[in-house]
Amino acid sequence: MKPDILIIRIGFVLLLTLLGFVLNPFQQTQRFGFEGMSVGLRPFVSAFLGLVIGLLIIAFEMRVKRATLKTLIGAAVGSILGILGAFLIGVLISIQKEAAVSAEMQTFLTISLAFFMGYVGLMVGAAKGEFIDVSALGGVFGDGNQYKDYKILDTSVIIDGRIADVAETGFLGGTIIIPQFILTELQQVADSPDSSKRQRGRRGLDMLQRLRNNNQLDIQIVETDFPKVKEVDLKLIELGQQLEGVVVTNDFNLNKVSELRGVSVLNINELANALKPVVLPGEAMKVFILKEGKEYNQGVAYLDDGTMVVVDNARKLIGKSADIAVTSVLQTTAGKMIFGRLWDDSAEMAKNSDNIHDTRSENMRKQTPNFRRQKMVEEG
Repeated sequence: MKPDILIIRIGFVLLLTLLGFVLNPFQQTQRFGFEGMSVGLRPFVSAFLGLVIGLLIIAFEMRVKRATLKTLIGAAVGSILGILGAFLIGVLISIQKEAAVSAEMQTFLTISLAFFMGYVGLMVGAAKGEFIDVSALGGVFGDGNQYKDYKILDTSVIIDGRIADVAETGFLGGTIIIPQFILTELQQVADSPDSSKRQRGRRGLDMLQRLRNNNQLDIQIVETDFPKVKEVDLKLIELGQQLEGVVVTNDFNLNKVSELRGVSVLNINELANALKPVVLPGEAMKVFILKEGKEYNQGVAYLDDGTMVVVDNARKLIGKSADIAVTSVLQTTAGKMIFGRLWDDSAEMAKNSDNIHDTRSENMRKQTPNFRRQKMVEEG
């Protein structure tokens, strides 16, 4: 929160509190029963009520700021129509004879109808405000809603983690949308009995917290859901069509389906494919061999972001950690794969390669004329 906004809000609340203490608007006589006992609220109580009203107004203002322009217009139009309807009904009540409706009942009904109709109009108008075509109003409303820059995050790209680095560098602009059903899926993955899935889910939640802590990013969590749609990927596509936003993912299948449905997609793997790989051949890594590979005597490990690591001659180390040397990196739009071999095997191969190189050098040196001449002098 900016300091100047905080100062204004504190000053507003203090002003209402001071006015409640000085003016004491609740200082009036009320009668109870037949004894005519009169009571009045003390200035401190009036000041406290002013403080509470000020805090409620601040809370309402903070909530209204997060609402869209369509929602605000719909709520305003709905509340005005509701109050107008309550006024007309109140006129009908007020023209009734006092014998039919007492004055106290007329006042109560008029005030109650004003609150009831105003509240109903406000809620219905806010709910239906998304159907308003703001651009048809022209002027300021037409220009302010021309361009939308929404980035909708997928579960896979959140777990991947690279989206946080891309966003922090400023390459991911606009408003970052995190749907509530994506948060629900992440929570389910984090609570999975499978340790691998549980670790990935917790990594995704950590990445979300990292994004939320960045004050330079505009992060919004939307409650929009599509109960009739069961698949999370299809819900993302529906939300992308509704918001006219861009789906950010590294899921190859979601990428293709979104393009077929006319929804723009940003694929993190395509971005990484255009850049140099993070791991270079010859570098050392420590991985946990999780299962057997497709080829003979291969072992398969996974990095924290889900990248598959295929290790030669590592079948015997399943369930153990191993030091490997990267031999190659394969980067495609479907993901990244790292190939390597055990560090001991790489060192042995390097040693054998050096020995072979030394043997070849020695043989070549023996074939030179100087070496043969020196040999003949030593024998003669």
